[in-house]
Amino acid sequence: MQRSQYNTVMIETALQQEINTIMTKARNNRLEFVTVEHLLIALFNIDEVVSFLRNKRINLDELRLELEDYIDTHTPLIPQASETDIVPTVGFQRVLQRSVYQAQSAQKNTVYAMNILVSIFAEQESYAVYLLKQNDVSRLEVMEAIATQTAYYEEEDRFSRVANKPKKAKKTTLETYTVNLCEKAKLGKIDPLLGREEEVLRTVQILSRRRKNNPLFVGQAGVENGNRTRYC
Repeated sequence: MQRSQYNTVMIETALQQEINTIMTKARNNRLEFVTVEHLLIALFNIDEVVSFLRNKRINLDELRLELEDYIDTHTPLIPQASETDIVPTVGFQRVLQRSVYQAQSAQKNTVYAMNILVSIFAEQESYAVYLLKQNDVSRLEVMEAIATQTAYYEEEDRFSRVANKPKKAKKTTLETYTVNLCEKAKLGKIDPLLGREEEVLRTVQILSRRRKNNPLFVGQAGVENGNRTRYC
């Protein structure tokens, strides 16, 4: 079986909960259909959409009431004796499908509320789009808002990664220009000194003195009788 070129796309959790809520409410009201207008009402409870519309000085309460009035007036009811369940309209399904395709094209794994809002504009015959245009909300403005939010969150993510990246300890001048022989000896990185027990012992004695404790080694390395230890 050929593997799909797209990852699984999920609707953002808070948005999915709002969609479930409006569908439950429509079912309790025995509406025959759940519509694009229902979707738009669900978006009014998502912070990013609320912020966008309020920046446009739109009265969300009035807009919600207009949508609810339209739904109550134009959506048929299921008869009391019927066992028929509520059905999403074709427009409702197209909006969700379009949002998923857009997320896949952008190589995203999640559909957010603003993506749904953009997709609603393709349903030109819907009352939802009519109301948005009446309130001077355009598809282009929504897309610009999405681009701004995406850039913001990407910058926040980059800053978070940089801030959480472990910083290398800055070396002191002594560490930069000298070698810690004691540390190297602890790590076993210094070759053992063979046949120089007397010289080592005498060096330790000199270094332990309060005065005249500067040993001086004379002679080529490896010369048996050429090494001499002097002090001053």
